[in-house]
Amino acid sequence: MIKVLLAEDQIMVRQGLKAMIETDEEIIVTGEAANGKEAVALCEKQVYDVAILDIRMPEMDGLEVAKVLRARFPHIKVLMLTTFDDNHYVMEALKLGVSGYVLKNGDTEALIRSIKSSLNGGLSLEDQVAAKVMPVLLQTQKEEDQIDPSLTPRERAILKCIGEGLNNKEVAERLGLSVGTVKNQTSQILDKLELRDRTQLAIYAIRHRMV
Repeated sequence: MIKVLLAEDQIMVRQGLKAMIETDEEIIVTGEAANGKEAVALCEKQVYDVAILDIRMPEMDGLEVAKVLRARFPHIKVLMLTTFDDNHYVMEALKLGVSGYVLKNGDTEALIRSIKSSLNGGLSLEDQVAAKVMPVLLQTQKEEDQIDPSLTPRERAILKCIGEGLNNKEVAERLGLSVGTVKNQTSQILDKLELRDRTQLAIYAIRHRMV
């Protein structure tokens, strides 16, 4: 069973999201918070697989909470939730290494898919969000930047898949590899590029026009 922490200050919205999430029999919301401080406190007392954080909350906003969770509870996958698809917030969330950025007006299937994908190492961006952030990432590309020459053809193929948002299982299926091999190769890519996590790998792939 996938245990989810849901942090949203508007109770009616929170209840609606909980109902949407729990339409999937494999997922259960075991923690609810009305502000950022409550969310952090709950993570200190209970174990969660995924934390869904509203970007704008009292006490601590979603970005502040995400930063704390990434540092203190790195096993918790973080999804940012908002109606505000401003690319500044998207970029800040991605820099923190969150596993996805979904909009409140998205559908149930997309939200559930994002939750499950995050646990498999995927990166989820709603189409509206991706449309805004992709040009920003590409604009930061410098002409002199080249893909690290130490990457092998297989590592480049895996990196391309990560840039497309595929999780480990999906990468393995596309490239005809085992999930274990994908995990090991991903770790090697992180070491070579001196990056922290899969989100940064995805950003690297986009900036270097691999996708």
